[in-house]
Amino acid sequence: MSLDATTAAMMQNLAAQNGPAFHQLDVPTARAMFGQLVQMVGGEKESIHKSEDRSIPGPNGEIPIRVYTPRDTGGAALPVLVLFHGGGWVIGDLDSHDGMCRYFANHADVVVVAVDYRLAPEHKFPAGHDDCIAATEWVLANAASLGADAKRLAVTGDSAGGNMAAVVAQQLAGKVAFQLLIYPATDFSDTAYESRAKFGTGEYLLSNEDMAWFGGHLTDDPASLLDPKGSPLAAADVAGLAPALVVTAGHDPLRDEGKAYADKLAAAGVKTEYKCFDGTIHGFATFPGVLEAGREGMAFMSERLKAALA
Repeated sequence: MSLDATTAAMMQNLAAQNGPAFHQLDVPTARAMFGQLVQMVGGEKESIHKSEDRSIPGPNGEIPIRVYTPRDTGGAALPVLVLFHGGGWVIGDLDSHDGMCRYFANHADVVVVAVDYRLAPEHKFPAGHDDCIAATEWVLANAASLGADAKRLAVTGDSAGGNMAAVVAQQLAGKVAFQLLIYPATDFSDTAYESRAKFGTGEYLLSNEDMAWFGGHLTDDPASLLDPKGSPLAAADVAGLAPALVVTAGHDPLRDEGKAYADKLAAAGVKTEYKCFDGTIHGFATFPGVLEAGREGMAFMSERLKAALA
């Protein structure tokens, strides 16, 4: 399938600007460029009943979080979604995914807790993963103070954040009620995925060179990423994990490893739904301002999330 109309237009506009790729930048510039991109194509942010920045204890100091409450519940507890932003473990922050958090809170009717985990290269693997695990444990222990129900806790994230969400769902098996994995990175092995060869050439926003750049910042020991804490697809046994929705994009180098993880979950008896938005690219859920797939994807995921946590 070819790119859909809005995705093709976005890619043409980006190509016309002839800007550098992520792997051609230093880290501070890449972070700033990503923030500007999201601001340009993320669309208008929805109003929210309440958002609050807080800090919680982590394995190496405080972890900043942002808590989104969609409405006044009159004391009733809402489900809770712990969200880990994407950005290759190197870029992205609470602000880059503020629009996504607001949308999920409002449309899935959940309290959203966004986690500002430590980034590489300042903090190498598994620092960020450890922060995500610790933050989720904190939410489980303190859900009542957030107006949330710990028994209805879901985890989510896009790309690197999807990797984090899959890892947290494995590490906290039995405590997570649902996992929403948005074009997740699941495999750091040298498996020859067709989608990497076909869509990692640099024409579809995320390239294989970009992924190597992110991975090179994440660790000085690539072999360390091959165990399940880095590559959730490597887990020997995923039976008994939380039900999952795995979402991918048809023109994304990460498409096939996302599908492989969905297949692995389903084969182990985990209730799993897989959805590929065929005509679009990696990152589409953060670009609803210009991509029809972004708007459709966020509505679809919110609907599924709300039903799963009802």
